[in-house]
Amino acid sequence: MLLYGSTDSGHSYKIRSFLLLTATPHRYQWIDLSLARQQRPAAFIAASPFGEVPVLVHQGKVLCQSNAILSCLAQQSGQFTGGKEQQAALEWLAWEANRIGFSVPNYRFALHWSPQAPEVMAYLHARLLADLATLEDQLAGRDFLLASEPSIADISCSAYLFWLDQISIVETDWPNIKRWLSAIRQLPHWQSPNIAMQGI
Repeated sequence: MLLYGSTDSGHSYKIRSFLLLTATPHRYQWIDLSLARQQRPAAFIAASPFGEVPVLVHQGKVLCQSNAILSCLAQQSGQFTGGKEQQAALEWLAWEANRIGFSVPNYRFALHWSPQAPEVMAYLHARLLADLATLEDQLAGRDFLLASEPSIADISCSAYLFWLDQISIVETDWPNIKRWLSAIRQLPHWQSPNIAMQGI
């Protein structure tokens, strides 16, 4: 099993995190996304239909798009599926793609790598605060997003939130989110994205 990913990609981190948490044997190949597409490794170019990370190659099959990969891995392994709440887990994956998985990485990218007009920054900032508020409300009185157990919903929705300090968001201002992220950090084999996604 080969995972193509990159240092600052929370979408790649979702897959790397799942593989680490489940102790799934795999190789991780770091891709330098600052290079033009034609300068990236030929095997990656051939495997990545969208020219993006993450891409997971296993037994000749290519999987792409982080939440689709998570869903597939959970079903194949029987781990982090959400158990009886699998439908709810899938709903959280869809929410993440449209909400927190849009607002936080785009705001972070604009802050650090691609400055945008003030009105765009204000829009993204308002979106991310609204998304954090949704998570804060949903996490009231529970350790994880689903009542039964940690799942791919948690892996997906938390991925970019381990970089909150990079967007000047303080975890302690969001006590339920802080407790949730702490619970994820305590899972066996968990690694921070700064360690898990570094170039090898």
